[in-house]
Amino acid sequence: MIIIMKPDIDPSGPEITKVLEYLAQFPEIKTRLSGVRGASRVVTEIYLIGPTHHVPTETIEHMPGVERVVRVSSKYRLIGRHGGQLDQIGFEHNGVAFDQDCFHTFIGPCAVDTPEHVETIFKNLQRVGIVTARMGAYKPRTSPYDFQGHGKACLPWVFELAGKYGIKVIAMEVLKEDHIGEISSALHDAGKPTGVMLQVGTRNAQNFELLKAVGSQQEFPVLYKRGMGLSLEEALNACEYIASEGNRNIVFCLRGVKTRLGDPHRNLVDFSHVPVVKRLTRLPVCIDPTHSVGTKDRATDGILDIFHAAAQGVIAGANMILIEFHPRPELALCDGPQALTMKELDHFVADVGITRKAYEERKALAAREIFKEWHP
Repeated sequence: MIIIMKPDIDPSGPEITKVLEYLAQFPEIKTRLSGVRGASRVVTEIYLIGPTHHVPTETIEHMPGVERVVRVSSKYRLIGRHGGQLDQIGFEHNGVAFDQDCFHTFIGPCAVDTPEHVETIFKNLQRVGIVTARMGAYKPRTSPYDFQGHGKACLPWVFELAGKYGIKVIAMEVLKEDHIGEISSALHDAGKPTGVMLQVGTRNAQNFELLKAVGSQQEFPVLYKRGMGLSLEEALNACEYIASEGNRNIVFCLRGVKTRLGDPHRNLVDFSHVPVVKRLTRLPVCIDPTHSVGTKDRATDGILDIFHAAAQGVIAGANMILIEFHPRPELALCDGPQALTMKELDHFVADVGITRKAYEERKALAAREIFKEWHP
């Protein structure tokens, strides 16, 4: 059971105290307070753990400060919508709002190589008005002999350049708990010129110690990428794992699943799950078309497969795109063949804009049809 308090109720105020005192008569029930800071409001939720079937919801709902009571039937206690009974709330990081209505494009290399290339990317993002980017400092590779990323050595100049060109949030993969501390230290030493979203990559999708680490810190939001061989339920339970450690600022990323049925693409595109994740959870949903497709093949209509895959996710309501760009893909130290070039940036942004507009029109049409059903 979850008790939703009215917005901006003081967690230490009399309303919370009165609810907790009432619940104390049920000794088998444990309570846990969780403050959810959304993009526009702060909500306190009280979680009841244990046999709650005999706890009267009506009595609690009439107590001062209580907005509503939700009986949880889903396994996603913290991130779930629970049959539509809970609204999405979202969060804000460094002035950028993330929720199930937002739309952001995170552009950049899977692994940064030179300051010159990073500056070229940031300069072009500023030119087209994009304030979010992807920049990999730590890169897991299948072969131990491949480039593993520059690590903490590149963080100072990446953050400095981000601040120079007005980049508000950078998505950056971490492989172990130490990386979180390295990013935090470098960011503070640089004067916090930008924000960072910690990325849990597909190879660490069930690294439970890493999930604990990103979940137990509150400084950075988390971008969780679905494991390439995980079911949707397994991946969402991993996000629940993060949330259970205290960090509810999570974005769920679909990046394709590993199966030969996806050939000739690198992975089988799973972007039809965008609306499913939004229905089951309160998490914003990201798509990664670059790693799903893995090549720069062009369809007979003149449109790149990566563009088509991105459109599939955007038209389904994705809130964020994580996509690989590089000024000189032929010189990239990682995943060069699938990276889009800066010359293709304007085309990509315009193409995505068309698709996002179509989604907004579809959403408005559905709202009108639902209104007709309710008001025949």
